[in-house]
Amino acid sequence: MLLKKPTLKKVNPDFGNSIYVQKSTTERSELKPFWHFHPEIELVFVDEGQGKRHIGNHMSYYNDSQLLLIGSMLPHIGYTDRPNHGSELLVQFLPNFLGDSFLNVPEMEPIKHLFERAKNGLLFKKKTQAQLGAKIHRLYTLKGFARTLLLLEILNELAITDDYEILNAESFTFETEVQDNSKTEIIYKYINQNFQNHIPLEEIANQVSMTVPAFCRYFKKTSGKTFTKIVNEYRVVHATKLLSETQLSITDICFDCGFNNFSHFNKIFKEFTGKSASKYRRELKQILQ
Repeated sequence: MLLKKPTLKKVNPDFGNSIYVQKSTTERSELKPFWHFHPEIELVFVDEGQGKRHIGNHMSYYNDSQLLLIGSMLPHIGYTDRPNHGSELLVQFLPNFLGDSFLNVPEMEPIKHLFERAKNGLLFKKKTQAQLGAKIHRLYTLKGFARTLLLLEILNELAITDDYEILNAESFTFETEVQDNSKTEIIYKYINQNFQNHIPLEEIANQVSMTVPAFCRYFKKTSGKTFTKIVNEYRVVHATKLLSETQLSITDICFDCGFNNFSHFNKIFKEFTGKSASKYRRELKQILQ
């Protein structure tokens, strides 16, 4: 039987609390990210950091701060490129942490819709980050009733703002069965470590002891995309990082990311971002001026 599902991660709040809050300033290299899901909704605020985010079928790079709301059962994994990432606050709670009927009261209607949108992953922009960053960090210092009240206040503000983008616009669904996901974890880890090189199908299939046809069927069924498309997306995400943080020429970036043809790089980059690499860099410079 194929092991094809994200790993179910167990979340354990402190005794007497239904909301799990963790603050981290440790080196991300000490952590081992893996492809996982959980029934808890996850609120993540990073006020300084750099890395790749992979949520559902969405992949992108961030080099400053991020405020994310990841819905119940939405698979995700995070990678960082630098050891020091600043401060990160993680908040996890079940959708019905206040009871099965609480979301049905009229006052909770906006938050109920927020939880539905979060199933596709939400990225809140700078304005909302500035407004809520301090409040989110306060959750770490509070317990019990005070923490619950502040979380509700934060969720209500997230629910009524339009300062966000949906990461999986076409939605992301999978059959949620609790089982080991060692194959998928091996595949994504191998891609993350080797996307700058050519990865033959025989090579990646061998990593999980599968034939090439079986691997292709398995990967398309579990990710919704072909292996080649996923690898190219990793490369484009890395290209956006280099475009924003280095002065490398676009040609050098093309080959550094694993593309061996400049016109193909331009085509894939535009398909993924909606603009050419040169326009992407030009617009980025205008924002930073």
